[in-house]
Amino acid sequence: MEQVTWTMGFSIAGILLGAIALHWLPRLGGLGKSMSRACCRAPMLDLVITWFTVAPWLAGVIIFGWRGLIGGVAGQVVGLTLWSWGHELVNLRAKKGPRIVKVLNVVVGRWRNHAALWATTLAVPVFWVVRVTELVAYPLLIWLVRFPKYKQSEWVNLSRQKFDGLVGHDLIWCLYCDWMTGVWSLGSEMLRNVESFWCPIRFSDTNKCENCKIDFPDVHTDWVASDGSMKDVAALLKAKYENADERNAWFGHPGRKDDPVGLTIEGESVED
Repeated sequence: MEQVTWTMGFSIAGILLGAIALHWLPRLGGLGKSMSRACCRAPMLDLVITWFTVAPWLAGVIIFGWRGLIGGVAGQVVGLTLWSWGHELVNLRAKKGPRIVKVLNVVVGRWRNHAALWATTLAVPVFWVVRVTELVAYPLLIWLVRFPKYKQSEWVNLSRQKFDGLVGHDLIWCLYCDWMTGVWSLGSEMLRNVESFWCPIRFSDTNKCENCKIDFPDVHTDWVASDGSMKDVAALLKAKYENADERNAWFGHPGRKDDPVGLTIEGESVED
């Protein structure tokens, strides 16, 4: 029990001290403002997110084993709650005004809304692993098979803290969504290159093709039909990737020279 308590205490302190540091950075002159902006965008944001998410778990496990994990998670919950209450107290006008949490508490009920939000935290380690994969695995594909490069800070960043009236409870959960949406969208973009490069064959399940077409547009516009032949696949790959001057991007990528992006309706060119 003592190990859980110690880890919980350190986790709470880490969460609150980290939040205070981020609040104070913009007040430290030009350098502080520059550092604050850097903390809102990858790659510095990756360190910030790690500090507030998996760092307490990892430290707890390394030092105290599974008891440390319990203490780290419990400390995060308490630290997050204390910060939310404190932020709302210094922003009473916004707290008393219209808020997301107030509306959704009425729509689905207070306990259901809050329980569902905490349930989404089960995905935190998944998103963190996805982010690590984007940083570690994808650069190898850029080097090995000339996949397109991405300015990852344009995807992985935080900006909702600038929205007027977003405070406390609403702010922290919106920042969570802000981060995970960028991470997931970048991952989807990278996977488009993977699928179209190695497996440009439509699924025989038409429902799956329909469901995947938003994240993988090539499935409807360019991939070989499921009843096609390997000769068709080889010809498609040759046509799309034989030009050595290009990066090997997915077929609808805006950087491709052979496939200028135009307006389409259900995968069909408007001009056609």
